[in-house]
Amino acid sequence: MPSAAFRHLLAGLLALALTACASLTPHDPLHIDLVGLEPLPGQGLEVRFAVKLRVQNPNDSAIDYNGAALQLEVNGQPLASGVSDQSGRIERFGEALISVPVTISAFSAMRQAWGAAGYQAGEGLPYVLRGKLAGGLFGTQRFTDSGLLDWPQPPATP
Repeated sequence: MPSAAFRHLLAGLLALALTACASLTPHDPLHIDLVGLEPLPGQGLEVRFAVKLRVQNPNDSAIDYNGAALQLEVNGQPLASGVSDQSGRIERFGEALISVPVTISAFSAMRQAWGAAGYQAGEGLPYVLRGKLAGGLFGTQRFTDSGLLDWPQPPATP
């Protein structure tokens, strides 16, 4: 017959296992919208921006995060990347604004200018924004957004 200490240990391990399984329940993906770009001081030939994202949590549990990372590709080529050690909480069925500084190197800007040379007014440049909100071993939330950046139309001449 098992001792009382063994039964308590077994019950504790069972409770821990059930808690771990509950934390692995699937979550709906976060909804991310780019809501703004603010210029930041750069060094040398780099260009820096603060990317403002609205993050919506469509889940029934809050999301705690302690860092963010972004990568932006335009026209199939890397353009900008950035990280932030910002931390916070997005409540269940809530939203938050997150700011992540990103850098565009001179080389990336030249590559983009070369690649966009064939695009005409009214055409869109495809983009992909990938990122993550760090939340520990099982709490990291990854996200992706994609679409077309509208190439500006020239003003109509009278």
